[in-house]
Amino acid sequence: MTRHFVTIDQLSDDRLSLIYDLATSPFDDETMKGQGVALIFEWPSLRTRAASSSAVHELGGYATFFGDDEIGLDSRESAEDVGRTIAEMYAIAALRVRRHGVFARMREATSDRLSLINLLSDVAHPTQAVADVLTIADEFTEGDVSALSGLEVAYVGDATNVARSLAVALLRLGVNVTVGSPEGYQLTPGGEEDPSVVDGPGTLRLCDSAYDAVKDANVVYTDAWVSMGCEEETATRRAELTAFQVNEALMGVAKKDAILMHCLPAHRGDEITHEVLDSERSRVWRQVFHRRSAMIGVLRWIKGDS
Repeated sequence: MTRHFVTIDQLSDDRLSLIYDLATSPFDDETMKGQGVALIFEWPSLRTRAASSSAVHELGGYATFFGDDEIGLDSRESAEDVGRTIAEMYAIAALRVRRHGVFARMREATSDRLSLINLLSDVAHPTQAVADVLTIADEFTEGDVSALSGLEVAYVGDATNVARSLAVALLRLGVNVTVGSPEGYQLTPGGEEDPSVVDGPGTLRLCDSAYDAVKDANVVYTDAWVSMGCEEETATRRAELTAFQVNEALMGVAKKDAILMHCLPAHRGDEITHEVLDSERSRVWRQVFHRRSAMIGVLRWIKGDS
């Protein structure tokens, strides 16, 4: 059966647990020997491209990059025809796309014979969530993902696709998640990656105060205020999200040993200050390290490794 990694929500707890284990356990560097992964990017990314290509190479395979100007999903060529073409030459395609619906369309067009990995869509960012879970486990439970239950994680600012996937992953592990966002930027129910319907041991709390969200948190997480595609809203977003900047004063209400996380790229002076991002509390570079770990885990799972 063809395996896909499109959202956190779509996978059982057992499968997610296996992916976490495969991400950090010893591996065979010939797992993907002679096999290729097509990297299809509508949106640019430093970390996602670097993590994906290096993970494929470490497993013995090769990665081919296709940028938006080469493919032109639904402009130069339909998503269905792109999927059919890639399926003739690759067994796996990892995509960073504007519209989440592309995944379902490609699955149908290729009769589900091309494994798909979501490297970011407007709905979810599951590989980032896996990397973040591994980072938090490194800090608080000596790498044991199963022991994270009871931790308090605060996400502050614009509740993006990153927030959705992260919340789903953490809630299922028993981590309590608080999202502090102003009206218009808060999580909304519905969609394929919906934290509000997670039937897990963790609790989800939504509030409109950065202070209330961060108070006594173990982890403080934020993301860019101006996501790709929202550049025309820059001035408005800065004005409406100013009170949600992660700075030294806000970190001061978190627990003493609290860590700071950001999926990057960071807009210093907007959602986060230089002082916090570069502080001893910051774990952003460990997150970067685990972006590769996450891809290794996902690729090994798709290949049936155990």
